[in-house]
Amino acid sequence: MTFKSLREYLAWMYYQYLLITGIYVLEPWEKSIFNSILFSAIAMVIYTSYVFVPIHVRLALEFFSGIFDVVRPVFFFFF
Repeated sequence: MTFKSLREYLAWMYYQYLLITGIYVLEPWEKSIFNSILFSAIAMVIYTSYVFVPIHVRLALEFFSGIFDVVRPVFFFFF
């Protein structure tokens, strides 16, 4: 893929983003506020997923291993 075709593809994706969200009708300052709020919300979802999902997965594994009496590895006894 050449640089020109990549640039055209990214421009097309941005145009699709503008059309799907409907922000093509907004003024530039309104677009920046909308994009800032959207970016902040996505960043918060990614951060909370990074922080809390591993904890919940570990707790779920411990819970289900206790229910089904699965032999836990030795390193689980230290935590």
